[in-house]
Amino acid sequence: MEPHLVTYLIIIIVCIIFSAYFSATETAFSTFNRIRMKNLAEKGNKRAATALKLADNYDALLSTILVGNNVVNILAASLATLFFTELLTNNPDMGATLSTIVLTLTVLIFGEISPKSMAKNSPEKFTLFSTPIIHFFMIILTPLTFIFRQWQRLLSKLSKNDDDKGMTEEELISIIEEAEEDGGIDEEESSLIKSAIEFGDLEVGDIFTPRIDITALPANADKARAAEVFCESGYSRIPVYEGDLDNVIGILYYKDFYALAYNKPATINSLLKPAIYVTKTQKVNDLMKELQDKQLHMAIVTDEYGSTAGVVTLEDILEEIVGDIWDEHDEILEEIKEVGEGEYEVSGMANLEKLLDELDLTLDEELDISTANGWAMAILERIPEVGDSFDYCGVHVEVMKMDGRRIETLHIVDNRPKEEDEDGDRDAKDDDEDSKEKD
Repeated sequence: MEPHLVTYLIIIIVCIIFSAYFSATETAFSTFNRIRMKNLAEKGNKRAATALKLADNYDALLSTILVGNNVVNILAASLATLFFTELLTNNPDMGATLSTIVLTLTVLIFGEISPKSMAKNSPEKFTLFSTPIIHFFMIILTPLTFIFRQWQRLLSKLSKNDDDKGMTEEELISIIEEAEEDGGIDEEESSLIKSAIEFGDLEVGDIFTPRIDITALPANADKARAAEVFCESGYSRIPVYEGDLDNVIGILYYKDFYALAYNKPATINSLLKPAIYVTKTQKVNDLMKELQDKQLHMAIVTDEYGSTAGVVTLEDILEEIVGDIWDEHDEILEEIKEVGEGEYEVSGMANLEKLLDELDLTLDEELDISTANGWAMAILERIPEVGDSFDYCGVHVEVMKMDGRRIETLHIVDNRPKEEDEDGDRDAKDDDEDSKEKD
């Protein structure tokens, strides 16, 4: 082989290596985990700090990669054509064809697919390796990349994008779910983070205790009655009303009552903390800030007519983030209890949204209800009785217990076929069809 052909071959190989490098660098910088890279930079890793700076100037980085990749690919294609046409002097057309086939396959396999796959598997590691090299190329190719960046700016002005590029709540939750599937965080951490993200969407009406479940004390009650209510309920704060529950005049605290009033001359009314009123549509995070600012733990929830609809406490708010909080006096109740495969016992006061998520169901229409009890009443269109039942999208629901005019317990059975069963039915059906065809 002629010496100059050997030189061509060496240059072609070098060009393929650089093509692979530029392709892998593009993939690595577009997929590396910024949080991990920031952690490395904070620990003193200079390459990580430089990589973050390059990523922040991604347009210039991408221009450098594209310029470098195109230069080496075009140079390799030109030299490959010369190499094969001179190697096959008797048939130059065959040489050109062979050059196209060989170089296309080589660039695809070794210059694009393989390096990008390797970089995607370890983006942070390759980014750290690549940073000083690509930084050097960005400096020496500055004149060319400057021209292309100006062209990019012109195109950006001609085609303005008004879309909001900020990350949505759904996208953030998807990232959390992917991190959980990959094993980066466990199920409890994932649930806690998602609860915190969704916290801003909650309204007081989603978490409050309804009027029927309020334990309250009339303003004219004596101290013995107050002590009895505290003892029976186990609550540390009780609303005090004058006349009826629509006129709550304050909140009596357990500590204040026993420290300052019980067996002492102070009256109950003199110990009352102020009651604040909120609507069911108020955002929970706003209420939490208000309770913190006023150093209170309870608010009275009113309806559209100004009547007392229920109460909401700071504990109710915190439970939406960290889950149920039980103390030594609480009876632990599971609102949604799985008693068998696809079989549940559900409290009538269970949150409807959580129940539907557990059953993987969606409502056919938008209903202004928040509990399983309200859902059953809406479907049955009357006050239920024990034994009443209905079917909803393949799920059978039966009323097991009633507490006055509301449901205490529902029994739910998911009769929908499982995915495995559906696959098995399809396989059996296919086998039957195959056997019929053979017959």
